[in-house]
Amino acid sequence: MTALSVLDLIPVRSGQNSGQAIAAALSLVRTAERLGFTRYWVAEHHNMPAVASTSPSTLIAHFAAQTERIRLGSGGVMLPNHAPLAVAEQFALLEAMHPGRIDLGLGRAPGSDPVTAYMLRGQRNTTDADPAASFPTDVETVAALLGSDRAATEEPFSYGDDQPAVALNIRGRAYELKATPNVATAPEMWLLGSSDYSAALAASLGMPFVYANHFGQSGIDQALALYRSRFQPSVALAAPKTLLTVNVSVAESDDLAQLLALPQLIMMARLRTGGALTPQMTVEQARAVELTEAEQQSVLEQSGRMLMGTAETVEARIRSLAEQYGVDEVMVSPAGAAFDADPLDSTPARERALELLATRFPELAA
Repeated sequence: MTALSVLDLIPVRSGQNSGQAIAAALSLVRTAERLGFTRYWVAEHHNMPAVASTSPSTLIAHFAAQTERIRLGSGGVMLPNHAPLAVAEQFALLEAMHPGRIDLGLGRAPGSDPVTAYMLRGQRNTTDADPAASFPTDVETVAALLGSDRAATEEPFSYGDDQPAVALNIRGRAYELKATPNVATAPEMWLLGSSDYSAALAASLGMPFVYANHFGQSGIDQALALYRSRFQPSVALAAPKTLLTVNVSVAESDDLAQLLALPQLIMMARLRTGGALTPQMTVEQARAVELTEAEQQSVLEQSGRMLMGTAETVEARIRSLAEQYGVDEVMVSPAGAAFDADPLDSTPARERALELLATRFPELAA
């Protein structure tokens, strides 16, 4: 039995505006819910012409209001970009509005270029100090604010040695913070990462761990082994809980699956090689473009890591990965691009990918 979920960066394709891209994502969410997928998460990225998921909490509210069962969450909120209290307040409200359906995945990366990251943080980071240095403390603060109706501390709280302290001790008395006036239920919190650092932190805090395998980095065996060996049970989680993300392109034939994946592969190649970033190409545009030698090599390398082919082929690889790494859940990021003639407010190839996968995973309907 393999639980399946969906990760979406909400791609913006050539000729499409942000509103149309979000409408297409909503259509994908509804398809995932209809087919029985467990979760649908959006990732936080900024200042990218091909990605519309800048504000996970806003998108989650929109999608949750127009669905009924599927869990909605962030994969993830990049916590160094935000004040912990602001994140806690947003997700406390989401959980209050949609109890039992909200996930909060937290990540340490900026999800943007350095200039955009600086602008997001504003006065929080006006020196060269590492804005992620306080990540462990910030994660614990968010967890405390969401786990009960109050969180109190008697120690000064700061975002780094060189930053002004944000005091939570007022004249020797603890100052209480509340993410929301009266908590009934809490979001499920996850820690995201692709390194030993994130695995060890998730283990020490007793949190579920997401290995971001869709980045295509090595080290998954070591990170998961470290997480499981060092796991400390918490009030929220008694035993290790793991999720693995994968990029997939699923179609009726291997050739079509490869063709539908090409625009995303080119976008990632340009991101990694310093090429010009544009809205995601359509299939026709991708077939006509001339790639540099470095881009060709990147596309080739990424193709080998993406789960690509017919539903039968991709199903076998998903089940093999789940068994090999012993994960509780696999989250697919469908890469199916659009053709020139496709409607702007839906993503037929991505929805078809989920439909084809559902035929191979009868447990989705259970």
